[in-house]
Amino acid sequence: ERTGLSEEVFPLATGTMTVADLIEVLAERHASAFQNRRSIRCAVNQEFADPSLVLSAGDEVAFFPPVTGG
Repeated sequence: ERTGLSEEVFPLATGTMTVADLIEVLAERHASAFQNRRSIRCAVNQEFADPSLVLSAGDEVAFFPPVTGG
């Protein structure tokens, strides 16, 4: 929602790219969506992922803010 996009295709850089690396690159493009990086959660291929996870070509990555509830 914050980026105004429902999807963005992003080619992987040569070498190893982690979720954290991708967040840094996307933060340059969509600064307002990634202001508070500590609160952003990520899923890769529909499973929660750690920022240190290495991405592979074809991975689906989703970012979402924390959700409160109880």
